[in-house]
Formats: sequence, C-alpha cells, structure tokens
Amino acid sequence: MYDLKSLYEAGSVQDAVRLRLEHPEAQILAGGTDVLVQMREGKRAGKELISIYGINEMRGVSLDGDENIRIGSLTSFSHITKDPIIQKYINVLGEAVDMVGGPQIRNAGTIGGNTCNGVTSADSASTLFAWDAVVELTGKDGVRRLPIQAFYLAAGKTDVRPDEIQTAILIPKASYENCFGHYIKYAMRSAMDIATTGCSVNVVLSPDKKAIARARIAYGVAGPIPMRAPSAEKAAGGKPLTADTAEAFAQAVLSDIQPRDSWRASKAFREHIAVELAKRCLTEAVKRAGGEWA
Repeated sequence: MYDLKSLYEAGSVQDAVRLRLEHPEAQILAGGTDVLVQMREGKRAGKELISIYGINEMRGVSLDGDENIRIGSLTSFSHITKDPIIQKYINVLGEAVDMVGGPQIRNAGTIGGNTCNGVTSADSASTLFAWDAVVELTGKDGVRRLPIQAFYLAAGKTDVRPDEIQTAILIPKASYENCFGHYIKYAMRSAMDIATTGCSVNVVLSPDKKAIARARIAYGVAGPIPMRAPSAEKAAGGKPLTADTAEAFAQAVLSDIQPRDSWRASKAFREHIAVELAKRCLTEAVKRAGGEWA
C-alpha cells in the first residue's frame, strides 16, 4: 500500500533530532494526513520516514510562566477546538482549525504538520499570523524561536533546519490579552474543501469601546504564503467604530495582498472576496469585543 524505504519511530524530541541527523533525507511523519496520502499517490515513493507521533510531550495546550499560550506541535485540530485555554483566550483559532477537512482529518491532523507544510491555504495559518504567533524549533544546538512571518519562506517552504523539528507554537500574552477575533473561510464547497481565500481579523477596542485601539488582519491564499495586511491595520488603528472606518479598512487590503489567477478563482474575484471578508471579519470581531458600530 505504501512504498517506503524505512520507518523510524522517535521516542522523544532529542531522539527525533538524532534521527534527523542520521537520516537527512527522511520525511517527518506526524498525523500523516498529508504525507501518507502523497505516498499512496507515488509522490514520495521509496522515502524514509521518521514518525514523531509517539512523542507525547509535544501534545497539549498550556500557559507558560509569562502566560503565553503554548500549543504543542502534535496537538490535533480536534483537541485545539475543544481546549478550554483556546476557548477562553483565542477561540477564533479553534473555530479556524475546525474547518479543516472532516472529523477524521481533524482527529489525526496536527497544528505542526499544518504549518510545516508551508501552504498558503492552511486554515490555521492566517489566524496564527494575525495573532503574532511564534514558532518553536528544537535541534542539536537547542531551542530556536522565530515569528511565524519569518518561518514561512516561500510557497511550500518553511525555515526548518536539517537537524530540527517544530516542537510548539506560542501565542504571546500581549497578542491575545483583551483581543477578540473572527475567521472566515471562503470555499466553493461548505465542507471538505481547500480555501479559495481565508481571512482572520482580531481587534482590541478602546476602554470605552467606541474606537479600535488595534486591529490585525491576515489572509491565506492572497499570496504565495499567508500574509498580514499592514495598510489595513494602519487604516483602522485609533479610528472610531463607524461605517467609514470599516470601509477604509477593507479597501486598504488591496494595497497589500497578492492574489493570482488559478483554476479555483481569478485574481479579480479573490480581490473582491478579500475586501468583503475583511469587512465581515472586522464587524464580527468588534461585536465579540463588546463594541457597537455607529
């Protein structure tokens, strides 16, 4: 069924690092929802695999000493959606990963695998970008952390060094505190489909809840990698909750996104959808934050 050369099972993070060094051409196997399908299609025929699925220390959601949210890279989508820490502080991430595939995929698929694939359509990616996530990588020289914006290098390529595995994703307290968000996935089908465009917005309102103190927005499938829209963020920051603010915010995304024509949708259609999604996501994020539009 699967044409593979060898399968190695790592029992710990350091064991996985060792196996990476000993077998530099081997493919990391986490949940297997992408890799095993590709092997069945013959795209990875004859490859070596290093399974990290048994490393339980890489599972779960917790708060560290500084109240940053730590999500182990082997945490499944289903667990993220149901986790009480996620539901309390960044429920939008749980909602986003709950749109990945079907129940079987969400039970097996992992947040680490979803991000390490480097694809712009990953449902987790735009929300992680919008929340200033930090990626933790562990290798022979120890732990390395970098902003998720720097982790994505190009379409399908991420900054994982030959000796490293991704061990966690961190959401800084400064990113989630008093912050509320919303994610919309636009796809041709309502389920089991890759996003044509995905948009994630979060806001922090002023103390009187009449203005936007901070807004962040990120997209999937608006360029070769997930991306933020800084022009839109600037257009909304410090502005009152009015229709003009929402319109300026939405139109400003056109200065930043880089959609392309494909068989799924034209560039013009993606631009149209991006503007509309920005407006809808901002409207709902403000509502969740307790604000009312004038």
